[in-house]
This record gives sequence, C-alpha cells and structure tokens, in this order.
Amino acid sequence: MVQNTASDIDIGEVISQMAEPILKVSHLYAGYDGIPVIHGISLEVMPGELVAIVGANGAGKTTTMRTICGLNNPLKGKIIFEGRDISRLKAHETLRLGISYVPEGRRLFAKLSVEQNLNLGAYAENMSLEVERRREELLKIFPVLKERAKQRAETLSGGEQQILAIARGLMSQPKLLMLDEMSLGLMPSMVDRMMEIIKDINKRGTTILLVEQMVQEALEIANRGYVIQNGRIVHSGSASELLDSEEVRKAYMGM
Repeated sequence: MVQNTASDIDIGEVISQMAEPILKVSHLYAGYDGIPVIHGISLEVMPGELVAIVGANGAGKTTTMRTICGLNNPLKGKIIFEGRDISRLKAHETLRLGISYVPEGRRLFAKLSVEQNLNLGAYAENMSLEVERRREELLKIFPVLKERAKQRAETLSGGEQQILAIARGLMSQPKLLMLDEMSLGLMPSMVDRMMEIIKDINKRGTTILLVEQMVQEALEIANRGYVIQNGRIVHSGSASELLDSEEVRKAYMGM
C-alpha cells in the first residue's frame, strides 16, 4: 500500500499559514431533473493540499465534482474559488479560471494519438509553442506516454490510459486538479501506482481534490478527507484521523 508521507514535505506547516481556501463549497445541493442527489455538502480545499472525498459507489461523489466544475447547476448553495463565486459558471469558464476536471472513465479520444489527446487538454491556450512546451514537459514526467506518443489512445493499457487522462488534465496548468475515480477498472498493483502518481503531482505543487471509492488507498495519500454517504458528509478530518476512526474502518474498509 502507498503510505501517507505528506508530513515529509511539511505540507501541513505550509497549509496552516494559508488564510483562505482556494475552494470553498457551502451548503451545496445538486442533482438531476430538479431532484437532489447531494444535500448540503460543505467542504474546503487549501492551496497545496491533497483532499479526498471518499465513500461508496452512488454516494454522490461524482455529482459533487461535476457541480463544482460547472457541468451541473447547483440547486442551492455556493461554490467559491479563489474568493470568487463560481456557482453559476459553465465548465469552460471554470477551466479558464484554473479548475481542471478529470472525469471517471477516462473519456479519451480513442482514435487520436497520445500527443493529440494532450494537445486538446490545452485547447484554451492560443500559443502553439506554449502548448508544445507543456506537452514535452509532461512527456518527461510520464515516460510511458513519451514512449507511446504517436500511438492511438485506444491501444494503451487501462493504466496507461488513466495516466494519459491525468496528463491531459494537467495540460491546462490548473490551480486545482479534480480527479474522479482514478482507480476505476484497474488491477490492484496499478491502483497503487496511480496513487503514487497522484501523490507526486501534489508534491510538485498542484492542489488536488480526489474522489475515490477505494477509501483506504485515497486517505493514505491525502492530507484531509471527507466521507460522503447518501449525498451528505458524515465524517471529516485529517486523513490520519479518518484512517484511525473505528467507525470509518468498519464501514468503508472492512476492518
């Protein structure tokens, strides 16, 4: 298992000195066709943090993420990003502000090459030289993608496709990277590798909001966590507190 080493980089000390969260969600209600799926969700993410939203499948995690990034309209509540109310902004608008959402299921352009998929992640950038610079930088960070740069996305393994999806999300140089169920469909060894990659991206300076149904694996790399059940936050705290909670361990980790 990946072990939580956030303290190794003194991220807690850095975060404690931050006055304002980069993201603040207050009493958020959202759903589909006017029917709420999430009920009064409130959470915060500080600059530099890796925060996990964990819980069972169908608990409302993805609806929360889709609403934050502008793919769903909230029924009630506020979403504040860098001090600005973005509750009614669309996804392309939140992207330009610095929020990048990597959805569950990868959603790659299967017939396009690795390079082409990466380029599309920077579609809001008008300078081709800047797009090329970002792409080459990410290909250095993820050597497996460099080896397959000219291959079509559909020819990659499941784990490689997930790495490509994350790298495409980083092409916009986000202030907040939101990752939705990165472990979906991966074998256990690849899940551990994926968590190492996410932890490394955070250590490089990217603030991350991670949604996962693999509770233990997510909390082992996070600074803080929120446990969601039936559309409501039922537990929150530092990752270590949640990992040590007997109630959380019994309910979500089978321990």
